[in-house]
Order: sequence, then structure tokens, then C-alpha cells
Amino acid sequence: MSLEGLRSSPPRPPAFPPLTGAARWRGRKIGLLGGSFNPAHEGHLHISLHALKRLGLDDIWWLVSPQNPLKSTDGMASLDKRMASARAIIGRHPHLHVTDIEHHLGTRYSIDSIQSLQRLLPHSHFLWLMGADNLQQFPRWRQWTEIMGRMPLAIFDREHYSRNCLTGKVASRYRRGRLNEGALKSIATAKTPAWIFLPLRRHPASATEIREAQPASSPFSVAMNSKE
Repeated sequence: MSLEGLRSSPPRPPAFPPLTGAARWRGRKIGLLGGSFNPAHEGHLHISLHALKRLGLDDIWWLVSPQNPLKSTDGMASLDKRMASARAIIGRHPHLHVTDIEHHLGTRYSIDSIQSLQRLLPHSHFLWLMGADNLQQFPRWRQWTEIMGRMPLAIFDREHYSRNCLTGKVASRYRRGRLNEGALKSIATAKTPAWIFLPLRRHPASATEIREAQPASSPFSVAMNSKE
């Protein structure tokens, strides 16, 4: 299976994981951690390693977004620099993979990326990973209810957000779809809509703080009032 023809202009050489080897991902449980990664940091790695262990995932893909529709371009480093920061954090871990596949798919919104991946890899089991802060703003995402119907979600504890997100719009609307911790290993193959909340030891790393600590010439430096 190939991405050829998905974009009118020739894409740059694809970053891992390439869909030309679709058989490699057949039957695998794959966590998708999307974000700007501006820059990637140890907190992303902390969540990913926790997800691999607790959720019984085979792989996790870091989907480095060309541009998050909900975030400003101010202070946003280039896609290449953000990819490089993500690769530096992951190192040679055999089950964590950095990809700019959304760039090659030509997708901007998560729902479009999800639909494309499920069409291209119909025999893989995808699980969307997000922090509690993102669940709180999830109703702002394009076709968020369609995402809930297409893919299970794993929500990670995040300081100052978890209590509100667990009583918010998404949790209330899909309260019957919330699974308990006994379903951790099976969440990736659960019938949708399904979601699970994972308490975990919080990691202090913050992309905002990392950018603010950079010198003004750094591609990751931003104004003090910028949001992560």
C-alpha cells in the first residue's frame, strides 16, 4: 500500500513509519500521540512508556502535526526542527516512532488523519492518546463525536485538569463508554465509543517552560504569554 497520489505535489521523503510496508502493522495495537511537539520533551516520553506498559500496546506513533488548527503559529518551530526534537527524545526505542505522516497525507484535522489511517491500515488497531487538558477542549475539535465513534481514547492524568475533564462535556456524554482499569489491556480493541482514564505519576516537563527557557534566537523561544 502506498501514499502515492494522495498529494498533488511530490512529498519530501517520508518519515517513519512508512505505509509502504502496511503488512508490518497488521494486527498490531498502535497508540497515536498527536501534537505540535514544540519541542518534544521527557513528559511525552513518560506518557508513551506508561502507555506501552499499561495498555498493552505494540507501538506508539508520535504524530508531529504540520500545524495544529487550535494553536497559533507564533513561536512555532519548523516541522523539521520539531521532528528532530522528537527523534532526540525517543532515541532508538524499538516501539516508539516519530512520523510526519499527516504532512504526507495532506491532513490538517485529527478526524481526517484518523479516517485516512484506518482506510490505509484497516487491520491495525488504533488508540488515541491524550492528556486530560486536551479532553477538556475536545468538543472544539472538528467532528469530535465522529472521532469517538471511530477510535477508543486513553486519557492521561494532568495536573489541574483531571477533575474538570472527568465531569465535563465529553465524560458526561460518554459516561457509558468509560471503561475501568480492568480493561486497560483491551482498550485498543474495544467497541467504540470507549475511553479510559489512567492516573499516573506526573512528570514536570512542559513544552511551554522549555521554550521560554531558550535564548531569543532559538526556534522554540516564545513570548511569555504563549500557550503550550
